[in-house]
Amino acid sequence: MANERKRFQDLLFSYSQQSNRREFDRIEKRIWEEFGEEHAVFVLDMSGFSLLSRKFGIVHYLSMVRRMQVTVEPVVRRHSGTVVKFEADNCFAVFPEALGAVRAAIELNGAFEIVNRETPETLDIFIACGIDFGRILMIGDEDFYGDAVNRASKLGEDLARSGDILITADAAARLPASAKIEGEEVEFSISGLTMRALSVHYHQR
Repeated sequence: MANERKRFQDLLFSYSQQSNRREFDRIEKRIWEEFGEEHAVFVLDMSGFSLLSRKFGIVHYLSMVRRMQVTVEPVVRRHSGTVVKFEADNCFAVFPEALGAVRAAIELNGAFEIVNRETPETLDIFIACGIDFGRILMIGDEDFYGDAVNRASKLGEDLARSGDILITADAAARLPASAKIEGEEVEFSISGLTMRALSVHYHQR
């Protein structure tokens, strides 16, 4: 991983030093050839970080973050996904296809609903998920960059409410009809951009 990250950073620095369009194109092409991969990108955000940490203290909330991490990772793996990283109260993961990401999001909402019945209200965990699909730059299996990452993050962190599973229209188009994933088409305007998405319906346990 360290070698891959260094090679990636060296290529980026080399790109930044160029003044010739042909060299820009050559280095960019090399970066995409070495690090470009197609994935469904999954971004999970825990709801209520600021309120809970102010009300009960950072240790209380960090204990909930850790419980989220322990719950999320095996579910992601069970649906053929890979956790790329946990940052603060977020999980960033990739899946071979959008369907695996959607199924993981549905299972996780159900799992936290069940757990929340058995814990005090102050320890209840609620999540929001954003999903996109596209070609991204994968730096080993520990970091990633690209439009699909940005869009999934925007959906999961900024636009989804507690319990929501938002999947971009492009990613939703990859869902097989046989999977019977249903939802409501929604549209968001944010930072001058318009995003079309599917708000996935799922069974509330």
